Amino acid sequence: MNPTEEIKKLVSYLNEQRHAYYNENSPHISDAEYDRLFDRLKYLEEKAGFVLYNSPTQTVGYEPVSELPKVVHPIPLLSLDKTKQVQDLVAFIKKQNILLMLKLDGLTTKLTYENGKLIEAATRGNGELGEVITHNIPAYVNVPMTIPYKNRLVLTGESFIPTDVFERLKDTLRDGKGEPYKNARNLASGSARSYDPANCAGRGVHYMAFNVLEGMDDLEFPDSRHAKIQHLQELGFDICPYLFFTVPVMDEESMTSAIERLKNYAKEKNLPIDGIVIIYDSFSYSKACGRTGHHYKDGLAFKFEDETYETILKDIEWTTTRLGEIAPVAIFDTVEIDGCAVSRASLHNLTFIKDLELAVGCRIAVSKRNMIIPHVEENLDRGRYVDAVPPVCPCCGAQTRIHKRTGSDNRIIETVHCDNPVCSSQILKKFVHFVGKKAMDIEGLSEATLEKFLTLGYLSSFTDIYHLDRYAEQIKAMEGFGEKSYARLDAAINASRNTSFVRYLVAMDIPMIGRTKSRILEQVFCGNLEMFRDAAIGNYDFTSLEDFGETLDHNIHDWFSDENNLKLWDELQTEFTFEKRKEESTMMKENVFTGCTIVATGKLENFSRNEINDKILELGAKPGSSVTKKTDYVIFGEKAGSKLAKAQQLGIKTLSENEFLAMIA
Repeated sequence: MNPTEEIKKLVSYLNEQRHAYYNENSPHISDAEYDRLFDRLKYLEEKAGFVLYNSPTQTVGYEPVSELPKVVHPIPLLSLDKTKQVQDLVAFIKKQNILLMLKLDGLTTKLTYENGKLIEAATRGNGELGEVITHNIPAYVNVPMTIPYKNRLVLTGESFIPTDVFERLKDTLRDGKGEPYKNARNLASGSARSYDPANCAGRGVHYMAFNVLEGMDDLEFPDSRHAKIQHLQELGFDICPYLFFTVPVMDEESMTSAIERLKNYAKEKNLPIDGIVIIYDSFSYSKACGRTGHHYKDGLAFKFEDETYETILKDIEWTTTRLGEIAPVAIFDTVEIDGCAVSRASLHNLTFIKDLELAVGCRIAVSKRNMIIPHVEENLDRGRYVDAVPPVCPCCGAQTRIHKRTGSDNRIIETVHCDNPVCSSQILKKFVHFVGKKAMDIEGLSEATLEKFLTLGYLSSFTDIYHLDRYAEQIKAMEGFGEKSYARLDAAINASRNTSFVRYLVAMDIPMIGRTKSRILEQVFCGNLEMFRDAAIGNYDFTSLEDFGETLDHNIHDWFSDENNLKLWDELQTEFTFEKRKEESTMMKENVFTGCTIVATGKLENFSRNEINDKILELGAKPGSSVTKKTDYVIFGEKAGSKLAKAQQLGIKTLSENEFLAMIA
C-alpha cells in the first residue's frame, strides 16, 4: 500500500474510533493501540507532505460563516455542449487523443493550492462568478489539506455524495423548505454550500478531480490532460474515473461498449452519474477549439436521459391560437435547467392534462426534452385532478367546444376549441402569422403593434396592411413611433410586395401547409397560383403527392370552399409582384439525391431548417417532415433526437452535415 492510500485508510479508521470513544462511549480499541496508529499516521503525513482536512492529527478547522463570499474565476468554468447521440461522440474525436470520463452528478468545485496548502475552495456558480466554500472542506471525506507540490495548483472536480450514502441519509435529512432531499446532487450542493461546516459533516461529501487549470507545467508531458490528472492521483487526490484513448479509430459499437464499461464501474462504486464526458487530451488543441459564451468546444457531454427537476404547478394558462384551438400552458415555480430559467411548458391538449391528473398545487417533474424544449414529465401528486376545461374562451368569452380526434397511436385526443370567427385572439395571431419571417416577413409589425392597429380599426383584413399609409400621421403620433419608425415600417411593407408562391401560400395559413409543403406544391404547379387554385377548387387528389395525407387533402379543399378565403386569395394577389420560378436549367444536374426523400434533424451549422429544405428541393429531392420507411436519407446535426434514432432503427442511411456537403460538392 502506498503512503497516500495508507493515510486515507488510517484517517477513516481513527475517525471511526474517535466517534465510538467520544460520542458513543463505547471504544473498540485500546488507548495504546489508538496512540500507535495515531503516531503512524503523523509520521506518514510528515513524510508524504499529504494531510487530509479531517485527519485526527489536525486541530485547526474553520468556523461557520454568515454568508458565502463571491469569487471571480479568472479562467471561466464554463460547461460543455451536450448530446444524446453516440455518433456525435465518434464524430468528435477528429484523430485526437481523448479521455472518456464519467460525468459525476454533483457540484462543480475549484480548489486552489499555494506552497502545498489549500487556500481556497469555490463553487462553479455561473462560470464567471462562484461562491467561496473553503470553510466546509474540513467536513469533506477526501480533500487534502496539504500536498507535496509547492507550486501554485488550481484544479476542478466534483463535490458529490455516493449513491449508497444518499440512500442511507435521504429519509433523515430535510432541505431549507423542510422537504426531503430529492436526489444526491441536491444534498451534495446544499451540504457544500452550507454556512456551518457542522451541517456538512457526516454526510459523506466526496471530491473527485477531473481537470487541472493551472500548474504542473514542469511535468514530462505538460500538454497532456491525462498526464496531469494521473499526477493528481500521485499527490493524493481521488480522480474522476475515465478511459484514455490514443488517436482511436472508434465506431458507434466500440464507443457504446466503452460507455457501458464506465457505467458499470460507476454502479459498482456507488458513484452518482448523469452522463459521460469526452474531452481532448491536448491542452493546446483544446485551447485552439475556442468557446462560446456558454461552453467550451474541446469537450462534449453525453447525457443518458433528460434530467428532471421538481417544482410546483402554479397555474394552467389557456391561450386561443389562430386556428381556434385553446392551448394549455403550465406555469410553475422557476427552475434552472442547463443554465436557463424555466417557468413555462406546453401541456399540449386536454388528454395530456387528464393522463397526468394535473391540478394546481401539484408537485411536478419538468425537463428540457433533447435539452431544448421544456416539458412536464410527471405529476408527483396524482389523485387531485379536477375538471380543467375552461367553459368559455379566455379571449372572447364564447362557449368552448371539446374536439376529439384519433392520434397516431389510435388513441383519442381531446382538444378545447373556440368557434367564434371574430375572436380577437384568433384574428391577432393570424395577422402575426401573416407578417412573420416565413410568410410576408414585414419587420416592425410586432404582435403589440398589430394589436394596437386592430384595436384602433386600422386593420380588418390582410389587404389593409398595404394601405396603412392612410393612417400615416396618426401612426407617427403614436407612442414608440415617429417619422423614422414609420418610414422603416412603410419600407418593410413595400419590400414585402415582392414575394413568391411559397411565401404567399404560407401566409394564407391553410392548416398543415407550411414552407416545406408549399415548396412541393410550387414544384407540382410550376409556381402558378392560378393552377393551384383551380386544383384546390376542383377535384384534384392531393394525397397523390409525397407526405400529403387525407387530412391535408381535406384541409386544402375545405379552405378554398370558403367564399371569404377565396375572395382573399384573389384580391390580395393584386398587392404583390411575384418572383418568377427558377427554370429547371438553373437547378443542379441529376445527382445521387434526385427523387429521394430526405429528412433533416438537429441543429445544422451551415443551414437553417428552411435553407436545408430549399437545398433538398434544389437537388431534385423531397424534404420530409417525419422519418418513415419511405425516407431515403436523414441528415443530422447537433442535438438530433428521435428522428435520428428512428432512422437508425429502420436502417435508413444517415449523413452528418459534412458528409452531405461532401456528397453535393
